[in-house]
Amino acid sequence: MYHPDLIRHPENCPALVLNADYTPLSYYPLSLWPWQTAIKAVFLERVDIVSSYEREVHSPSFQMKIPSVIALKQYVKPSEHPAFTRFNLFLRDKFACQYCGSTSDLTFDHVVPRRAGGRTTWENVATACSPCNLKKGGRTPKEAHMQLHVQPIRPTSWQLQEHGRGFPPGYLHESWHDWLYWDVELLA
Repeated sequence: MYHPDLIRHPENCPALVLNADYTPLSYYPLSLWPWQTAIKAVFLERVDIVSSYEREVHSPSFQMKIPSVIALKQYVKPSEHPAFTRFNLFLRDKFACQYCGSTSDLTFDHVVPRRAGGRTTWENVATACSPCNLKKGGRTPKEAHMQLHVQPIRPTSWQLQEHGRGFPPGYLHESWHDWLYWDVELLA
C-alpha cells in the first residue's frame, strides 16, 4: 500500500512535542524536534509516542517507525513572562505596525523617545514600520500627531502563544491536527 510518509526523507519527519498535559510546548514557533532527537528521547524514556509516521528507521537489530507526535512524561511549566526580544515584540503586536497596520519593513519604536527618558521596555516599545518610525522621529505619538492602535503592554507567555496560533506554519502533518488548535472551524 502506498503512503506519502513512505517516500518522505527522515529529515522531513519532525516530531510535534507536547507537554505532559498533551498541549503543544509552543505554538509559535511550533515545538518540533528532529526525528533523531525524538527517537533518543524515546530510548531515554523521557517521552511517550502518541503517533508515528509510516516511515521507519532501521539498525542491524532494531526497526522503529519515526514518531510524529510525542508527549513529555514530565510537565514543563512555561515561564509566566517571555523574554523581551525583537521576535517576541513583533509577535505581541501580531507582526503589524502599531501606527498604520503595515506588515512590511518592520522595526520597533520607543513610544516615549529615549532622548526624553523613555526606556527600552515592553511598556514603551511598539512595532512600527520604517516609514512610520521615520515620520514619528524623536517625538511622542501625540507630538507627531500619530496614534497607536494598541498601547504596549508586557505580555504573558500565554498571550504570546495565543497570538502565535494566528500564524500556522506552512506545513502541518495530518497526525498533528488533533493536538493543534489553529483558528479553524470545527466540524460538527
